[in-house]
Amino acid sequence: MPQITFKDLGNVEYKEAWDYQTELFQHSVNLKLQARKEEKEALPENFLLFCEHPHVYTLGKSGSKENLIYTEAQLKEKEISFYRNNRGGDITYHGPGQIVGYPILDLDQFFTDVHLYMRKLEEAVVKTIADYGLVGDRLQGSTGVWLDVDDPEKVRKICAMGVKMSRWITMHGFAFNVNTDLNYFKGIIPCGIDDKAVTSLQTEIGKRLDIDEVKNKLKYYFAQEFEATYSNNE
Repeated sequence: MPQITFKDLGNVEYKEAWDYQTELFQHSVNLKLQARKEEKEALPENFLLFCEHPHVYTLGKSGSKENLIYTEAQLKEKEISFYRNNRGGDITYHGPGQIVGYPILDLDQFFTDVHLYMRKLEEAVVKTIADYGLVGDRLQGSTGVWLDVDDPEKVRKICAMGVKMSRWITMHGFAFNVNTDLNYFKGIIPCGIDDKAVTSLQTEIGKRLDIDEVKNKLKYYFAQEFEATYSNNE
């Protein structure tokens, strides 16, 4: 059974977390490349990073900056950072009260199927919100976890996703709205989708959640979905 090292980075600046996961990602890629060159087997260490970020908008490599509504002056006034990064997907928001998950996994140790990987990320969130009485689902043509997908008037996203992969090593991941201030989504067209709403666990439940409790549930279901164990208790 594969092992995963879990780390909760707490509240960390987006760029700092990006640099850290890039370092882990590149080390794993290099290890596999070197092993292939030497005709050896490589087993890079797997990681699951949780964190929260100060207010920031991030734009994926295929996204359009036209989906950023706020001007430079508004970003400065509201103290919101902006980064274009190398993940898939369009623009999204990260901020306090949101669980951002960065799995750096060697999928050769799990399964080599990008679509299955995305579905398992989604399923871990679906199972987590089910513990709070919510029915999460997939929306055809879109990634992430949604509510009321069969009702065009009510459909809304509770978790966004965007990943990067090389040599079957993953990075970036998901942003799960728990106690998130949804007003910050007004500054963007989330994921480039302008006709569907965004929600949070707090909004749906009607009360503020213990975010550590939600993290523990999500961590548990993540390991369940990937049939893995954690190598530490951080």
